[in-house]
Parts: sequence; structure tokens; C-alpha cells
Amino acid sequence: MEITYYGHNTLGIQVGSTSILVDPFITGNELAKDKIDIMSLKADYILLTHAHQDHILDAESIAKNTGATIVSNFEIATYYEKKGIKVHPMNLGGSWDFDFGNVKMINAVHTSSFPDGTYGGQAGGFILETDEGNVYIAGDTALMADMKLIPIHTQLDLAVLPIGDNFTMGVDDAILASGFIKCDRILGCHYDTFGYIKIDHALTKEKFAMKNKELHLLPIGGSLEV
Repeated sequence: MEITYYGHNTLGIQVGSTSILVDPFITGNELAKDKIDIMSLKADYILLTHAHQDHILDAESIAKNTGATIVSNFEIATYYEKKGIKVHPMNLGGSWDFDFGNVKMINAVHTSSFPDGTYGGQAGGFILETDEGNVYIAGDTALMADMKLIPIHTQLDLAVLPIGDNFTMGVDDAILASGFIKCDRILGCHYDTFGYIKIDHALTKEKFAMKNKELHLLPIGGSLEV
């Protein structure tokens, strides 16, 4: 499995021949819009954690360009289905076997609404279990005790955690979260995009290293293998 970071919370995940895109927010991201052409992105599935603009801005354009299926909570799926886009609705606690592996939608502590004010259901995260590795995509969330349930059913190879603070967990809570989920290999996300969430990269890496955690802060367009 290869994961490519497109900035903020946007990820490209390649599992075998299947291309998955998570929370596409590129054209509105000053750090990414000149580096990534959204019309060149491949996507068989688009996973959306919640409805905020900085997670769904490019979902409609990419879905219509690629024919991808949007996977999200019932409210978000219904919103896009009305636009003629293929969807797979889910909800918190549910799982489904897709052609690339199993997806489980789990809790996140955050708000969720579309830019036009439409209710976006409850925010969530995803656990992907595949033959090539198991990944937790936390989405926008606070630290929560529910994270302790994850290692009961899934041994993670990588966790994608927000670290920018203010709107989500910050660095210290993300380190605690990695202990809750029993995964010491972390890909940081949801940082630097706006003034509210800028981080000190050197200090952040030092804090994770002091707790024997492997933190990846990828450049936009950078990839890692799971």
C-alpha cells in the first residue's frame, strides 16, 4: 500500500490496482493548489470524514471526472447522490467489504456541516483493513477514549492523525492517541494549512521521538509505503 500526501487531510491511497482518495481539499489550499492538478488524480473511491469545506471542496469535481464512488456517512452520501454521483452510504460503527478490503467507519469528536449550511451528519474516521496493511484515518477529532477500542479488533500498521491543534488534537494529544490505538507509526495531517494550525516541525518531531514514536511529516506530493 502506498499513501501520498496532498496537503491538509487529503490522501491518495493505492491498494493494488485500486485508487482511493481521502478528503480532497486542494484547489482551496494555498500550499497545494499550484503543486497538484486535481484533474490528473485517479480515484475509484473517495472517502469523506465529514462535510467541512476543507475536506470536501474538490470531491464533486474529482468524482465526476473519475466516476469514483463517494463513501461517507448517510447524510453526506445522500447530498452527493442528489448530484448524480455514485455513493456508498455508511454510518458510525458499520463496516463493509469493498473490492480492496474492509472499511469500518468509527467515531470522531468534531462538528460537520456543508459550506451551504446543510447538515453533514456526524464526523467520523475510517479504518482500512487490506491484504497490504491496516490504516487508521482519524479525520478531524479530539482525543477520545473510544480510540482504545481500535486495537481490540485491528492491529494497525499506520495511523493518520491530525496534529495542528485548535480545530483538532494537537501534538501532545496525538501522542497520547497513538498510545490508545497501539500504533507507533504516525503520519501527521491537518497542520500548517492556516494560521491557526501552524506547527513547529522540529519540536513536533522531537516530542514524538522522545516517546519512541515514528512521525512522518511528508511534503505535498510525498509518499510512504505501509
